[in-house]
Amino acid sequence: MMGSSRDLAVGTVAVASLLIASMLGNEVNANENPKLYLHLAFTATFFAGAFQASLGLLRLGFIVDFLSHATIIGFMAGAATVVILQQLKGILGLEHFTHSTDLVSVMRSVFSQRHQWRWESAALGFSFLFFLLVTRYFSKRKPKFFWVSAMAPLTSVILGSLLVYLTHAEKHGVQVIGYLKKGLNPPSFEDLVLVSPYLSTAIKTGIITGVIALAEGIAVGRSFAMFKNYNIDGNKEMIAFGTMNIVGSCTSCYLTTGPFSRSAVNFNAGCKTAVSNIVMALAVMVTLLFLTPLFHYTPLVVLSSIIIGAMLGLIDYEAAIHLWTVDKFDFIVCMSAYAGVVFGSVEIGLVIAVAISLLRVLLFVARPKTFILGNIPDTMIYRNVEQYTNSNTVPGVLILEIDAPIYFANASYLRERIARWVDEEEDRLKTSGETSLQYVILDMGAVGNIDTSGISMLEEVKKVMDRRELKLVLANPGAEVMKKLNKSKLIDKIGQEWIYLTVGEAVGACNFLLHTCKPDPLKEESEAHNKV
Repeated sequence: MMGSSRDLAVGTVAVASLLIASMLGNEVNANENPKLYLHLAFTATFFAGAFQASLGLLRLGFIVDFLSHATIIGFMAGAATVVILQQLKGILGLEHFTHSTDLVSVMRSVFSQRHQWRWESAALGFSFLFFLLVTRYFSKRKPKFFWVSAMAPLTSVILGSLLVYLTHAEKHGVQVIGYLKKGLNPPSFEDLVLVSPYLSTAIKTGIITGVIALAEGIAVGRSFAMFKNYNIDGNKEMIAFGTMNIVGSCTSCYLTTGPFSRSAVNFNAGCKTAVSNIVMALAVMVTLLFLTPLFHYTPLVVLSSIIIGAMLGLIDYEAAIHLWTVDKFDFIVCMSAYAGVVFGSVEIGLVIAVAISLLRVLLFVARPKTFILGNIPDTMIYRNVEQYTNSNTVPGVLILEIDAPIYFANASYLRERIARWVDEEEDRLKTSGETSLQYVILDMGAVGNIDTSGISMLEEVKKVMDRRELKLVLANPGAEVMKKLNKSKLIDKIGQEWIYLTVGEAVGACNFLLHTCKPDPLKEESEAHNKV
């Protein structure tokens, strides 16, 4: 109700569950002191919720923006693959299975128990999986029959339960849910452990698991939002998750987030708004109070088939191929996220993908593009000569465009790059015998900001140009850049008369001086300006 995602289905997730068990298990033995262990789980959930809500209230939802389109594609495919692998336990009827989610551990667990594979369970699972895939294909081909695909999971549960009940398949290797205790959990507000020596353990567990659960929940929510072409508010999601876990810790719940498998089933069932969570909650409550005996014969293999069917629709290999065609670096980010999730964990995949994405941003900032501009014939437009091959350079004038803000991270690089452009241009002019270089125009239209390192860089460039008897001209500096150039007194050093609104005006002034002044523009500078 408080979040912005329409598709997210809230619930527990395996990774957070295992992490809570591991961190609390280091302090309290669940078998020796189950009551304290349970109360610590509630307390850790409380602090996880408080931390998540605090992030939202402090408006830190911008962290969602670090999950790029390529990251989400890889994350979704990797998470779907992991969930599918986990369902092999139900499909093959295995009683013991690894708690790890990585591919190697799952495959080792599966093939080390070949003697326990149940063909009856596998046959039943693949039959229902085929049924689910056929109904989905039919609904896609005939959109007006969308309800066929939406009803398929529930139909599978009912048919599977009836089949097991009538054939007693549970006696032939088909695992069923079995006995479920009726009733709702009691309040647990008074069970929170807020005293030493366990308080620090609960806080540490809550913060670590809260961050992981939050990252996974927001990533899942944004993944499905991308499918339906709408945006989610990261701050609202954080506040919603936090409030949910704070309230949950007081009602005998442990850490809850947006699980991928449940959200996928919710998505594939055709949910439109977050009201689906309310419907699910009411359905679960009614089931716990009255209907648990009916699920005694529900085969686990049917539930596995439903989840696998939902996951297959989320492995978007066509999008990965498109990334390879358009941007190889984005493809690397996508595959890194996928490999991290499949061979490590959801958290590892997200960290790797975000780290590579941040590295790319840093590279863009540290190594910005610079271009030589030329004039498009019969216009006052100046564009990159490599992109527009019909553009013409201006005799005696070198026009350079800086395509990024100027910060400490790229100031030295830009100084060296500008000097290299000047050297190359002078060498070219000497070889061709054209008019010697006299003006260097910097187009700063794309320079949205500049720091003190950037200002120092421009001062050094100005000194270098003076030593070479060249004139530095600035074109189209932005408001923020002009403000800092004014405060640093750099405008006085360059000269206000050498700062122009457009490249065209700067070139026009330079051309006028070239045709009316002596070859050395510095010697007759004052007279040239009077003529202008």
